[in-house]
Amino acid sequence: MNELENRCLQFAIDIRLRLKALPRNTSNTQDFRQVVRSSGSIGANYIEANESLSDKDKLFRMRIARKEAKETIYWLTILKNTNPDFDKELVDLVNEADELKRIISAIIKKLDH
Repeated sequence: MNELENRCLQFAIDIRLRLKALPRNTSNTQDFRQVVRSSGSIGANYIEANESLSDKDKLFRMRIARKEAKETIYWLTILKNTNPDFDKELVDLVNEADELKRIISAIIKKLDH
């Protein structure tokens, strides 16, 4: 595994571990499902991109990984705003998702030229 794969994996694990501390209620449960799915998809699509057979497929997979990072930021922001007692933990996760999005965007920019 390369460094970015490891970082994506650790991020998905961190999401799952930190969500355990949040209250269980109807809206949180639905938001948990969404953020767990999208956070895991960042790394999964990044791995798929690195295993792709063509540059076109690699670019496509990287764009999906970036889209999933954006979606993760969205769900984490909802959780942050509806669980103010957990602001610090969730802000850290939002920041990491944004960093991953920026890194992936830079890779896309290089691939797209």
